Amino acid sequence: MAEGLDLPDASRIVVDQLLAVLDALKEPIDALDRLLAARARGDPRVAALTRLPGVGILTALVIVTEVGDISRFPDARKPASWAGLTPTVRSSDLTVRHGHISKQGSAWLRWILCEAAQTAKRSPEFVDTDQAIAHRRGKKIATTAIARKLITRAYHVLQEADAEPRKRPR
Repeated sequence: MAEGLDLPDASRIVVDQLLAVLDALKEPIDALDRLLAARARGDPRVAALTRLPGVGILTALVIVTEVGDISRFPDARKPASWAGLTPTVRSSDLTVRHGHISKQGSAWLRWILCEAAQTAKRSPEFVDTDQAIAHRRGKKIATTAIARKLITRAYHVLQEADAEPRKRPR
């Protein structure tokens, strides 16, 4: 499409150079995509996570990689806290103030969950929650809340995926 545009000479040179860079990167990107797909096919946790709304293969792989062994978290709140998706709390005597998210823990996990939340918030499971929070607190806070819900659901999905091999008779 970009090759067919009628552009001034200087712009045409820039576009042609950028298209050449994209062509040069296509092969290594395709090789990495094949490697990631092969890695995802061999992991039942990835297959389980991709059933969540907004979670694709890349998102599932990042969650599995960043979370590691899910059994190290005693409950579903801990991964959300570890990802930095929980609000900070400042209190003194009878006054309690909830602030921004803590941003403690894995920045990669927090980023990928917020990206997945952009898609997940349009699914029937989350649309009502997203609209209610967005109306009350704003769109960005609603997206963060959906990301927190995604990591909580991912915790439960990973718990079930880890328990399945133990249930099978030998």
